[in-house]
Amino acid sequence: MPSTRDIRRRIKSIKNTAQITKAMQMVAASKMRKAQQAALAGRPYASLMNKVLAEVTVHAGDFTHPFLEARTVKKRGLIVVSTDKGLCGALNSNLLREAAKFDKEATLYITAGRKASQFIARTRRQLAAEFSYKDAPLFSEARAISRFAQDLYLKEEVDRVDILFTNFISTLNQKPEIRTLLPVSEITGVTAGVEGEHQETRLSKGATEFLFEPSAQEVLRLLLPHYLNFQVYQILLEAKASEHSARMVAMKNATDNAKQIIKDLTLDYNKLRQASITNELLEIASAAMAVG
Repeated sequence: MPSTRDIRRRIKSIKNTAQITKAMQMVAASKMRKAQQAALAGRPYASLMNKVLAEVTVHAGDFTHPFLEARTVKKRGLIVVSTDKGLCGALNSNLLREAAKFDKEATLYITAGRKASQFIARTRRQLAAEFSYKDAPLFSEARAISRFAQDLYLKEEVDRVDILFTNFISTLNQKPEIRTLLPVSEITGVTAGVEGEHQETRLSKGATEFLFEPSAQEVLRLLLPHYLNFQVYQILLEAKASEHSARMVAMKNATDNAKQIIKDLTLDYNKLRQASITNELLEIASAAMAVG
């Protein structure tokens, strides 16, 4: 049975841990608000771009582009967007569990985030490139990832490019999702609903008459690469919002658990101390009776 000194040491150690997790919770909460605002701010632009692109494809006539051509999938490219750090609950494990479902031999991986890179190295899968992105993702970072994937597709090193990320739905709900990046066969939004309401919509094509200058074909040729770049950028924003939300919740749970353990240990300490005092009183009483 532990002594009162041992219990005091454990209580002190857990209090120190609780202070650390509390501080991390506050930092994550601050970053979470900024990340969520950035993700939500990008959704209207993504939705409008999808609408414009849907209209352009209707008026483009016989326009063809490599990004629109579907091929028989012999080799698949997969962009995995993870976090750089841990302590965010089951977010990375859920994401990498989905990544592990793809065939090792037929999949070429592109990673954004250190955790994904470590997973690819640990499982001995084919890694084409490794990228990093900041707490506040930059469009240039997303463009680098997107262009690398586009080059692989244009060189026919892969026949399809998917992107795996954690979609932000609400502070308590983040869901791993896979989206097709190339070929651009069907135009859908990358936007997820707020507070659990999922809002991905199929866009109605040709609903409104537009006049394109210089031509629908030229607009589509220039818009497709930008569309893909912004898709990746919006996904990075969603992934960061999910990361900070998951870390804030995980650190809050850790702090609450530490407080509960301290409460239980304090109760055990008081019981042990009371038993020790009772034993000392019994010994004094027994000695007094023996002397008397």
